[in-house]
Amino acid sequence: MTELRVYLLIESLARQFAAYMSTPTRARGYPPLEGEHSLIIEVAPALAIHRICDLALKSAPDMEPGLLYVERQYGLLELHSADLAALKRVGEVVLDGIGHKAADQLKPRTHFADIIENVADQHAIVLNRTREASMLLPGKSLLLYELEPALFATVAANEAEKAAPGITLVDVQMIGATGRLFLSGSTEDCTKARDRIDAVLGKIEGRAASR
Repeated sequence: MTELRVYLLIESLARQFAAYMSTPTRARGYPPLEGEHSLIIEVAPALAIHRICDLALKSAPDMEPGLLYVERQYGLLELHSADLAALKRVGEVVLDGIGHKAADQLKPRTHFADIIENVADQHAIVLNRTREASMLLPGKSLLLYELEPALFATVAANEAEKAAPGITLVDVQMIGATGRLFLSGSTEDCTKARDRIDAVLGKIEGRAASR
């Protein structure tokens, strides 16, 4: 039986997050644009994601898949469209096809969150060597998150930018055992972003992960 781990409908992609999702390392298919809507699904076993993709694209051939990725344990698919209603319909087809409802996903868990003020020069240099989005500038505050499942870092990044438009997206690590998010800006913007992330994640319905 296919396990539904993540079922995320992200409305109105923010500018920086959409640009991040459009980079070659992430957009294996069609790049999303600012203002479009995204549906991100993660399942186990990993290869079951191809059945998800088949269900989605046969029901809506014009739907654009941005990312289809099979890792060791999990498979993930990102679909996007300017038509939110159409995206929701595709989601329902997928859920019906695998015998699940959206609330069967895992509830997000925050393992770590922190705001580091006045980042040191050397700290910024080291982090910038591995980041995939914008640069972290010395002296800015740095908002950090570690989340499980990893894909919840995506909705966290998008909501943070909506809450604090002046914040800078430094990196999103959305694939793996846990997701990690790096945002920089003023301490005020980082605080606004943190509060929005916590509020949004807290409202997501899902089951508790078995340990």
